[in-house]
Amino acid sequence: MRSRLNRILTLMHKEAIQLIRDRRTLIFILGLPLIELFLFAYAVTLYVDHIPTAVVDQSKDARSRDFINALVRSDYFDMTLTTDNEQAAVQAIDQGKVKAALIIPPHFGADVTSGDANVLIMLDGSDSFSVQSGYNAASAIAQVYQINLIAEKVARMGSAGAASITAEPVTTSFSVMYNPDMKDMIFVLPGILAIILQILAVSHSSMTVVREREAGTLEQIMATPTRPIELMLGKLIPNIVLVLAVLVVILLLGVFFFGVPFQGNLWLFFVLALLFIISGLGLGLMISSIARTQRQAQQMSMVLMIFSMLLTGVIYPRSPMPWLAQAIGSLIPVTYFIRIARGIITKGVGINLMWSDVVALVIYSVLAMTIASITFRRRLD
Repeated sequence: MRSRLNRILTLMHKEAIQLIRDRRTLIFILGLPLIELFLFAYAVTLYVDHIPTAVVDQSKDARSRDFINALVRSDYFDMTLTTDNEQAAVQAIDQGKVKAALIIPPHFGADVTSGDANVLIMLDGSDSFSVQSGYNAASAIAQVYQINLIAEKVARMGSAGAASITAEPVTTSFSVMYNPDMKDMIFVLPGILAIILQILAVSHSSMTVVREREAGTLEQIMATPTRPIELMLGKLIPNIVLVLAVLVVILLLGVFFFGVPFQGNLWLFFVLALLFIISGLGLGLMISSIARTQRQAQQMSMVLMIFSMLLTGVIYPRSPMPWLAQAIGSLIPVTYFIRIARGIITKGVGINLMWSDVVALVIYSVLAMTIASITFRRRLD
């Protein structure tokens, strides 16, 4: 019994020494739970306020200003764009500049007095959290506004005239753009697509150099006339074909099996998806050049996946996040591609309405591949 205990203690001592010596793994084991804790505590929330909103006030009287101020005072809506054209408000939602639009028709004040006023609130149906928060908040605010109007009318008319108030003075209508039936799969598909593509691109390319080094075949390859750039391209191109094949399968399932409508230009989407895949492969190749073992490469890829799930807007909205969390998310290519995917698949918009995300993705791809090429060559040397 004592000899068995001594053997167990000896093995425990050996394992503890190995764990302490492997500082990267130790930092990963101890640091990852703390990172997740702080992210969920301070960065991730389903509560969306200060929704950027466009205002189309065609009445411009005291009553319309009161209704707008009621929305602003709630802190749920920020009036970031004012226009006289409803089409301009729709275009702002298409571009992602605003998540909601308030349309107040002419003669709003007179209609309130007569009891048949109407307002329209349009919501961006590609963002599920903004839709839910905006709908619930606007409904509650409109109800309180109507109660105040009724109380004001009762106070003015007296108890004798109160019985004549039979209708709500303001009717608030809602229009959920791009997804009027609020189908979950329409919300989910672009996010699932973006995450799967990045996981595949990063995970496969992150093992490129490490796997060859651990197998002892990297030196054999470099003994041939193959140049580093040729080796890098030879490793990446099959991964590009593989990830594109997965993209086609997911799109076919989403459109024909789950019934998600594809609203935009298919070829434009494939070109931008290829750009996104290249950025992911470059990011994975950077990881492969830094990591010493496949285990370290997997750990780095896991950390990147966690940040991608939480900080890029795929699952949780980015607008309520602190600036530091948003800055970290801006360093991950999914942040830009998810807006592109939602813009093309769900909204059907063209490149002219999302050029800033396309430019950011181009810059990211060029930088990622350049840095990956430099680190790749240095690691081979």
